[in-house]
Amino acid sequence: MPCRARTGFLMHLLVDFRTEDQELMCKELRVRWTITPLKAPQPWITCSGCRDVKPFQPSGKIRLNANGRKLDAWLIYKCLTCDRTWNRPIFERQSVRDINPAILEALKSNDPDWVRSEAFNISAVRRKAQRIDEFPEVHVEKAVIINAGDFSTVAIEMVASLPASLRLDRLLANELGLSRTRVKALADRGLLQASAHRDDILRHRVRSGTVVTLSLAGEERDPRYWSAMVTGTAM
Repeated sequence: MPCRARTGFLMHLLVDFRTEDQELMCKELRVRWTITPLKAPQPWITCSGCRDVKPFQPSGKIRLNANGRKLDAWLIYKCLTCDRTWNRPIFERQSVRDINPAILEALKSNDPDWVRSEAFNISAVRRKAQRIDEFPEVHVEKAVIINAGDFSTVAIEMVASLPASLRLDRLLANELGLSRTRVKALADRGLLQASAHRDDILRHRVRSGTVVTLSLAGEERDPRYWSAMVTGTAM
């Protein structure tokens, strides 16, 4: 008998916790923000046409050169002043059999998505440039995952397939219609939290996988305001 009583008690606890979790989920508005930078980094190198250090921008084109079973690949850039080209090495004298087939096909077809992702390969650009200009402008696509009509918490999942040169606090301020001071105040009060193991996450670049949670407890703004801002819809 005591054993049966203990089992029943545990089952009761499990049901209670499950119900509580469901209630919390029902009070949440969860969205996904997909952040896409609008402009690729611009390396500064010595231009053979201008005979000076100038900024170059990616042309969106790849150059390939085959030498037997060896392959060279470059990303083509153009000088913003004189339009002279510069080829940034992707790899040189690479055996064809050692190249990932998907990458090889992307190179041969000049796949725009692959080429664009390579233009944002900051570490590769930095190895060849004297300076790099990065740009904070991004496009944010907002999609609703969970929409509770009486939500008390907003959760924002960040997706950034390309590195964005934009601090998290600036992104939140821009998209939520707040000042950065206000964003910091919410964080200081514990109402705004980010899923990262560092206290200064707001001052760092947006990272894919980060989840920002905003509690509306004691917040004077109408929940419809927050819904409109985080989902990108009109009130």
